[in-house]
Amino acid sequence: MNELLEKLSRCVELGKTDLLSPYPPDMKGQDGADELAKKALEEGIRPDEILEKSLIPAMEIVGDKFSRKQIYVPQMLMAAKAMNSAMKHLKPYFQSGEAKRKGKFIIGTVAGDLHDIGKNLVSMMIEGGGWEVIDLGVDVGSDKFLRTIEENPGAVVGLSALLTTTMENMRTTVTAIRERYPDAKVLVGGAPVTMEYCNKIGADFYSPDPQGAVNYLKQLAT
Repeated sequence: MNELLEKLSRCVELGKTDLLSPYPPDMKGQDGADELAKKALEEGIRPDEILEKSLIPAMEIVGDKFSRKQIYVPQMLMAAKAMNSAMKHLKPYFQSGEAKRKGKFIIGTVAGDLHDIGKNLVSMMIEGGGWEVIDLGVDVGSDKFLRTIEENPGAVVGLSALLTTTMENMRTTVTAIRERYPDAKVLVGGAPVTMEYCNKIGADFYSPDPQGAVNYLKQLAT
């Protein structure tokens, strides 16, 4: 791998956002993901190559560590922040169509639920996996999901719920999506959600952690 891409990958994995970022201490005073992504583009490395060979592998390592409880939410958020600082340099190329994303992923926390940390982690990991993420936020009703699917044909949908009381709204939304868009792929997740519940409400996939969702989408994109 190009040495620059290797350094960028390391910065994302360890949460080194930019030159001024004090973390991790042993990288103090060094360029972070922000500067290295900019430099890579200036050196003529293609945006999709930066994504495929540097950012995606870094986020896969982060997701794997999180799944194995080697790191926790704060480290995940720092890695995601570093990834986003690199992505801001790449996004114009994806928006112009010069570089391609793997697909679109619509995500939101279901109606009545205001929790967003789990949803945000999944969003960050999936964006780091090369997908365009359309984040609808929290307390999202079925109608908003349906409208967004209509505007983005072929998009995959992710539903999050953190309360047992709002899981019923997850079922309502899955039912509404199935009626209007029977072929849409629907992923569900959140603390009280299980594979049994996923099957019961007719969703396609459940994962207890963000990396599982990334791996599922990777299979869809191949």
